Amino acid sequence: MQQQKSTYFYAIGLSYKKADAEVRGHFSLSDNAKQTILADAKKNGIESALLVSTCNRTEIYGFAEHPYQLIHLLCENTKGTVEKFQDVAYIHKNKEAINHMFRVGSGLDSQILGDFEIISQLKFGAKASKKVGLLNSFTERLVNAVIQASKRIKNETELSSGATSVSFASVQYIMNTVQNINEKNILLFGTGKIGRNTCENLVKHTKNSHITLINRTKDKAEEVAGKFNLIVKDYENLEEEVNASDILIVATGAQNPTIYKSLIKTKKPLLILDLSIPKNVNEDIRAHANITLVHLDDLAKITDDTLEKRKAFIPDAEGIIADVMSEFNAWLDTLKFVPTLQAIKHKLTDYKNSEFSTQRKKMVDFNEDQAELITNNLIQKITNQFAHHLREDSNTSDESIELIKKIFQLETTDNV
Repeated sequence: MQQQKSTYFYAIGLSYKKADAEVRGHFSLSDNAKQTILADAKKNGIESALLVSTCNRTEIYGFAEHPYQLIHLLCENTKGTVEKFQDVAYIHKNKEAINHMFRVGSGLDSQILGDFEIISQLKFGAKASKKVGLLNSFTERLVNAVIQASKRIKNETELSSGATSVSFASVQYIMNTVQNINEKNILLFGTGKIGRNTCENLVKHTKNSHITLINRTKDKAEEVAGKFNLIVKDYENLEEEVNASDILIVATGAQNPTIYKSLIKTKKPLLILDLSIPKNVNEDIRAHANITLVHLDDLAKITDDTLEKRKAFIPDAEGIIADVMSEFNAWLDTLKFVPTLQAIKHKLTDYKNSEFSTQRKKMVDFNEDQAELITNNLIQKITNQFAHHLREDSNTSDESIELIKKIFQLETTDNV
């Protein structure tokens, strides 16, 4: 899978498996950081780069001569260091990197098995990269194959039955630990993707009509509230609403804590769920005896019967991935033919041009247009014949390519 300039396809990153919430927070990417990384990648000659940053993982998929080029981009644009990255990170190359993206996009590598919310992040990352010209045909085809596998797993297995996700797990935790949930005052602070999903699960499962939404941008909160007929309050009322609540769910995307010790004035029990990365609830809040603070890493440890049942569908999901991946790899194998076929075409075109030059001197009435048409058709037919042979005889294609190179004295640059 070598590419021009001996670059390789890498997946570098860190996840919940080895990095706790605090460390993941140091490496999380804001929207501005993502734009800067893509700009720097382009400036440094990186052909293709795709970024993923969620509450559970931060990853860069891209082509580089050495993975450090991608690691450097990540560490330069986050609070993380190369030393800390090396402690908790993973680096996958070529086929392993492809396999990793399939497992991530299919929910098999999620903190909560079957959580498919990651696929939308892959789509978003691909769209952002394509917008700035950093999504080559290989990466785009790979993302589309992963999306195809994800859809099939959703439709053909029960790996995601019960809508398992961080947002669902948080509501499940509330329902299992809070009595008379439908009578409690619930405040949801933050209406991004996780906030919206949590809100939907709250309404669906708790039948609670005392849910208030606050978001820094009020119209976004109003958009979510309108769907469920909920209350929206101004960001300026945050302290008042926090202290009037029994349950506070924090799902903001801030880079620093938005809820802290001095904000709490209430003496009644207050359950706080922090669904943010980096953490948006300061640890100093635990100094209040009436506060129970739960982070999404704690939620992910909660397993129930539904989650156990999902494990039975892992082999089916892996079978679908193997099926889709084999199609992708078949396409990938044909790419190694391309440089040789292009080189043959160029060599035959050189022969044609040389012969044309000779015939112009020999023949006064040399019909160049007619000769051009005929020879171009012949060159295309000859090239197509070589392409047909290489595709049909894939088991010995490497030997065939070497023989063709020797016969025609070709110099080619290997592709992906």
